[in-house]
Amino acid sequence: SRKNIGEEEAEKVLKAGLSAAKIAKRLESNKPEGHFWYAALLGEQSKRNPVTVGAVSVDEIREAINKVIEIEPSYQGASAYDALGQLEMGTRGFAGGSAEKAVEYYEKGLELEKENAYIYLHLAEAYLAVKKDSEAKQMIDKVLNLKPNPDYLPEYQEAEAEAKKQAKK
Repeated sequence: SRKNIGEEEAEKVLKAGLSAAKIAKRLESNKPEGHFWYAALLGEQSKRNPVTVGAVSVDEIREAINKVIEIEPSYQGASAYDALGQLEMGTRGFAGGSAEKAVEYYEKGLELEKENAYIYLHLAEAYLAVKKDSEAKQMIDKVLNLKPNPDYLPEYQEAEAEAKKQAKK
């Protein structure tokens, strides 16, 4: 089946972004930005192509995220810890990921950043996976009661909408 025009355009944008991030991480290897965006874009490409890209990219994504943590652990609201947790959750069953390890990453992220709605939301999902239902509910409540940072309003709104869905379950 042929990809639609929107998908083809998205693939082009992803490839261009990956190239730019790769250059940025090489030119300014002591700054978190290039490493962070390289991992994020590679992760997105992996989601779109789990067999061809995802299976071979896990270590590369993990390496880039760990570089961000080494340089600046609290970068973008401790999003590197959120990314590592998502990587663990997304690779359960085929690349050695574990919900228990994801919980550890999310909890570390929350030690650095108390206002990242995504970390609370993803930690709730990980808690459910490890059968900690009451802790999961507490994390959903945290998302729904957060005062959003104006700099991250779209992200908060997305996390809030997802938390509302989770709260109904």
